[in-house]
Amino acid sequence: MGHILLRHRDEGLENLHQLDVYRANGGYDALKKVLDEYSKDEVITIIRDSNLRGRGGAGFPAGLKWGFIPKVDGDKYVVINTDESETGTFKDRELVERNPHQVIEGALIAAYAIGAKQIYNYFRGEFMSAAFNFEEALQECYAAGLIGENIMGSDFSCDFSCHYGAGAYICGEETALLNSLQGDLGQPWSKPPFPAVEGLYSKPTVVNNTETLANVPPIIMNGADWYKSMGTERSAGIKIVCLSGHINKPGNYEVEMGTSYRDILFDEKYGGGIPNGKKFKALLPSGGSGPVIVDDALDAPMTYEGLTEHGSVMGSASLIVMDETVDMVWAAMKMIHFFRHESCGKCTPCREGVFWMKIVIDRIYNGIGTEKDIKTLESVANQIQGNTLCALGEFAINPALATIRHFPEEYRAKIK
Repeated sequence: MGHILLRHRDEGLENLHQLDVYRANGGYDALKKVLDEYSKDEVITIIRDSNLRGRGGAGFPAGLKWGFIPKVDGDKYVVINTDESETGTFKDRELVERNPHQVIEGALIAAYAIGAKQIYNYFRGEFMSAAFNFEEALQECYAAGLIGENIMGSDFSCDFSCHYGAGAYICGEETALLNSLQGDLGQPWSKPPFPAVEGLYSKPTVVNNTETLANVPPIIMNGADWYKSMGTERSAGIKIVCLSGHINKPGNYEVEMGTSYRDILFDEKYGGGIPNGKKFKALLPSGGSGPVIVDDALDAPMTYEGLTEHGSVMGSASLIVMDETVDMVWAAMKMIHFFRHESCGKCTPCREGVFWMKIVIDRIYNGIGTEKDIKTLESVANQIQGNTLCALGEFAINPALATIRHFPEEYRAKIK
């Protein structure tokens, strides 16, 4: 079977980013099917029944999110989250560069389903050059009548624009993204209001990840049951996994949900094992934001709930592999530095807590810490937990707490 999302890798589809190639291979058939055959509610029902969950990391059911939009007249928006700032994540970049029309088609179907007349794609600032194919794809669609007034001869009209951030990790959080998009500081807001009710410009808004929307056209064409036939009951379908670090074959892989982490790392079809005969030491299963796991968790299935008993999460499935040579205190320090730099400073527990975590772990790593500093690091992390406006503070504590739990001897070895 060919790819579902990374279709540009299949034989003869290298130029899938071009409209004529995409349409010759079934492109925009799902949009036509929706406009000709389905009511808005029927589209939402199909996506809800497929059990498609958010691929940006949170895993919220897409159909449920669409269904929250009030059925009232007035402006509504679809916003694509292509901020992709999580460490070790590069799946959305490949989609917008190589298979942009599938993302556009999915977004148009979402806009039809909720009654939106405007779509925005929010890119991280560093994606300006990477988004060239996406911008070209939009222009092709306008010229072909696939975006704009009376799409495909229907009474559905919708415009589509791209927006580039300024390179802030926090803008991957949906409310910070919306603030940035409307010209305010890229900082999260306290919910409620939820974006579905008061989002962009205080209007009902759906924010979906790039990969999530790329799943929509094949689900419309093949049906909800087809999608549920892959993966597991609670985590249906396929997922793009980003593999990096100490791995023989880094890159993006389209993987069926429920595949074990061990298979993804060591199967020749995917990662192909650790280079230079080194031993596996640890895995970050969701970039820097998810707690590190060790060998005993590798047989867990890659699902939204697969790592719960191991105290971690799948997130956006950005797998960073670490071999036996990695100093885990150093790794935790690098991640804490990242979160300290990216904290927006709006709420005190995150702003002050991550700042102090950085100072304490620097002291430990540089060999001038004490036993008490390890306890202080844990204490500060535990005080941040559950007290922040958004998930950044929650992510920032994971490098410290998880490495102390799994590798306490490495911390003690650095203590005076």
